[in-house]
Amino acid sequence: MRKVIRLLDQFVAGILMLAMTLILLTVVWQVISRYVLADPASVTEELSRFLLIWIGLLGAAFAYRQKVHLGFNLIVEKQPPERRKYILTLVELLVIIFCASTLLFGGAQLVSLTLELEQISAALGVRMGYVYIVLPLSGALIICYGLINIHNLWLADEEEAW
Repeated sequence: MRKVIRLLDQFVAGILMLAMTLILLTVVWQVISRYVLADPASVTEELSRFLLIWIGLLGAAFAYRQKVHLGFNLIVEKQPPERRKYILTLVELLVIIFCASTLLFGGAQLVSLTLELEQISAALGVRMGYVYIVLPLSGALIICYGLINIHNLWLADEEEAW
């Protein structure tokens, strides 16, 4: 199971690196085409916006996995170790419930609606449902990572942590 999770982590990191490279190249091309060539490219603004959406949401899932997301740990750290487990489990469950209802369920409805209405982006001509697919995808990743965190809290030693 550790191997599958490690491959998933590497895949998400690879997608994020690719998206960051693409957004960098897109913005550089926008600047060059606007100020050097005096003929701004029409697709770069939209493409960079869509890439930023993907980077933000997948980056949030990746940060959650790496435990580098913003958190308020002052109260938790002052608790005894046994109580700390319960508090952290409650926090993980709240995150899972939020992501399931908002990102997974709500995001899937948004994707379905935009695909059904055949909403197309103005410059790229991409179906907006494909842009919004990152919502349920990142929700599923955060839920998976939340379950892993709960497993690591209760069942795993340092050597068995996923």
